[in-house]
Amino acid sequence: MIARAYRLREEADVRRVRARGKAFAHGPLVARVLANSLEPAQNRYTVIAGKKRGDAVDRNRLKRLTREALRGFHPFLKPGHDIVFVVRGDVTEMPTLTEAQAALARIFSKAGLIQPGADPGQRPPAPGEPVATSWREGKSR
Repeated sequence: MIARAYRLREEADVRRVRARGKAFAHGPLVARVLANSLEPAQNRYTVIAGKKRGDAVDRNRLKRLTREALRGFHPFLKPGHDIVFVVRGDVTEMPTLTEAQAALARIFSKAGLIQPGADPGQRPPAPGEPVATSWREGKSR
């Protein structure tokens, strides 16, 4: 579950990001990214899976995989953006966390959202690596 402070909850905000945000896609995911003006700067996220993606079990699985992969990338992203992820594939296209991590890595590098780390040992998880970060600032799992 995405920590409450990092959720994009208001429908008007989601519509604004979907309408005006720049789209970046890879495989079964599309991300719409729009800068926000929050103080202090932070990112907010939401994951959407429409009914064409399967039954409720499949949609929830796709959203859980996306959120879990996102948790690993969150500490390494440039702050100050609202990001809406739209799942456009089904469970056969993203059956595991590895595929979700690969799609997010590609999307974030296309969007230029991964900030260069001061410590070379600090980097986002590679596809297939376990997620070792939490939603709290500076905390490991």
